[in-house]
Amino acid sequence: MVGRSWPLPARAVAFRLQPAATMGELTGRVALVTGAAAGIGAATARGLAAAGASVVLADRDADRAAEEASSIAAEHGPAIGRGVDVADPDAVDGLVAEVVDRFGRLDIAHNNAGVPGVTADTADYPRRVWQRVLDVDLSGVFYCMQAEITRMRTQGGGAIVNTASGAALRGVPGAAAYAAAKHGVAGLTKSAALEYAAEGIRINAVCPGLVRTGMIDFDTDGFERAHPIGRAAHPTEISAMVCWLAGDAASYVTGAVLPIDGGLTAGLARP
Repeated sequence: MVGRSWPLPARAVAFRLQPAATMGELTGRVALVTGAAAGIGAATARGLAAAGASVVLADRDADRAAEEASSIAAEHGPAIGRGVDVADPDAVDGLVAEVVDRFGRLDIAHNNAGVPGVTADTADYPRRVWQRVLDVDLSGVFYCMQAEITRMRTQGGGAIVNTASGAALRGVPGAAAYAAAKHGVAGLTKSAALEYAAEGIRINAVCPGLVRTGMIDFDTDGFERAHPIGRAAHPTEISAMVCWLAGDAASYVTGAVLPIDGGLTAGLARP
C-alpha cells in the first residue's frame, strides 16, 4: 500500500531525529518487520537499522519493500526487502527460514502487517472481508509468532512486538472484524508472553490510535479531536516505542499491551 506524504507535527520531530534505540545498541542483531513497505513498519525498520540492526522488510508489495530497504541500506547498513502475504503460513515459514539462512539468526520481530477491512455494522459486514481481516490481522500474527518463536528458542531469546490497535482496547462501531482481530492480537500477545518469558523471549504489543499512514482514507478532523492530545500520530512516534521494546532498555517488559494513542483510550476528551 502506497503511503501518503504527511507533514510531520512539530512535537514529533524528536522522534524522527532520535531513534528510541541508541546508535549501535542493536549492532549484530537481526530484525524482521512485516507490513514494512510504508507507514509504521517502514518507520520501525528505519529506526532499528539506525540502531545497528540488520533488517528484513516484508510486505505484500514486494517492490515497495525492496525500494524502502534499498534506501535504508544506503543510509544505515544491511537491509533487504521481501514479498510475503502473512495470511499464508507456508510463506511465513519460508520467510523466517530465509532470514535465518541469510543472517544466521533472528533477534527482533515486529509483526505489523494488517488490513483495515470496510466500514459496516455487524449484521451487514461482508463475510469475505471479515475472513480476510482475521486471516491477515490475527492469523497472520499467529503464523509469524510461531515461526519466530521457534527460531528464537534455539538461540536463547529474542524480542517480538505485535501491532495491535486502540481497537484492541475498546469497541469500534462499524469495524467489527478489525476490532475482533486486534482484541485477538492483545490476547495472543499476553498468552505467548507468559509461555516464553522463562526462555528469554519478550513479547509485547503496541496499540496505536489514529496514525497518518496510507490506511487513512477518510476525513480525520473529528477523529483527531477525539484524541485528547488533539492530533493524529506520525508513524515515527509509534516506531519509537517498538524500537524501545526491541532493545535492552525494555529487558523487564513482557506481556504488555501498550496504548500509544494521545490519550484516546484513557477516557473522553475534554469538550
